[in-house]
Amino acid sequence: MDRIEIREAGGEMVVNVYALDPLSDPRWGELVARHAKGGVFHTTAWLESLRRTYGYEPVAYTTSPPGTDLQNGLVFCRVNSWLSGRRLVSLPFSDHCEPLVDRSVDLQVLLAAIGRQYWNQRWCYVEIRALRSLGAGTSLFHSTYNYCFHKLDLKQDITTLFRNFHKSSTQRAIRRAEREGLTAQEGQSESLLNSFYDLFLLTRRRHRIPPQPLTWFHSLIDCFGQALQIRIAFKGGRPVAGMLTLRYNETLIYKYGCSDARFSNLGGMHLLFWRSIQEAKQENMCVFDLGRSDCENAGLITFKDRWGAMRSTLTYSRYTLSRQSAGTFKPAEAAWKLRVAKGLFAYAPDRLFSAAGRLLYKHIG
Repeated sequence: MDRIEIREAGGEMVVNVYALDPLSDPRWGELVARHAKGGVFHTTAWLESLRRTYGYEPVAYTTSPPGTDLQNGLVFCRVNSWLSGRRLVSLPFSDHCEPLVDRSVDLQVLLAAIGRQYWNQRWCYVEIRALRSLGAGTSLFHSTYNYCFHKLDLKQDITTLFRNFHKSSTQRAIRRAEREGLTAQEGQSESLLNSFYDLFLLTRRRHRIPPQPLTWFHSLIDCFGQALQIRIAFKGGRPVAGMLTLRYNETLIYKYGCSDARFSNLGGMHLLFWRSIQEAKQENMCVFDLGRSDCENAGLITFKDRWGAMRSTLTYSRYTLSRQSAGTFKPAEAAWKLRVAKGLFAYAPDRLFSAAGRLLYKHIG
């Protein structure tokens, strides 16, 4: 376990910060389970999925000495890419990952230690994807990037939830799906995964973005077990919409959605969302996390607004030595989307399209 000495403001006290492996140190899972800010993206299941698929190396920083319970922690993945640089990200492909820190002084110390490591490890930057802007500062240049974030309060009764849906779009689409005789299946079977991934390829091609590799979804299934559900809407025997959800404590997380645009008027995605909400209510869950949306994606934001979800702002932070790099901060995943959106993958065969995702995503996180 690495140890970093940090001298507090005034220079009178030295505080030790320790780097640990959250996949092998059982204290990490215990901290995530008991901390109020712990979420699905902190879990060893998510970290192991990232490691298996992309080779990222998880690391967590804490002020708690070895052999004691963790009182705080800030988890990252080391991304080492010859294409996009070496960096520390908390966490790749995660909508949000809060520092598990209660005291601002501890956060300040942890960020100072990471700043020290920044120099030693020669990272391009450090990125933290918190739910809100971090108040602590460092000697590094700091910039932010915002997303929209939606969550739906499930503590209301099911009738009230439905009544709060937008009448002329969301409620109508659910009823249309029921009239059309759409059916829904859920589980983790290979056939459901294949149906989901076929729809995923269609959706990513439509958006001109390479797909994440199929191995990523296999890793998620293996690591999350029954906490992961694939949901597919069918018209007859044809898959028309799909979504992948994760469950953590009393929260259901919508992570991926996809559809066949030829059947979008049938309300397949609306049916899947509605079924997910109904099942979450039956299992006494309290929150439906609808995830992040690019602020410029007005259509997706409106779609989530119309479920009666509360909208807020996700604020990602980047720390770097370069004022210029800080000023032009855009998350690596978003930057790659812009680069490939010019049509490079619009007409590529499925095999080449999928191969592009396998090659690129390990450099994007």
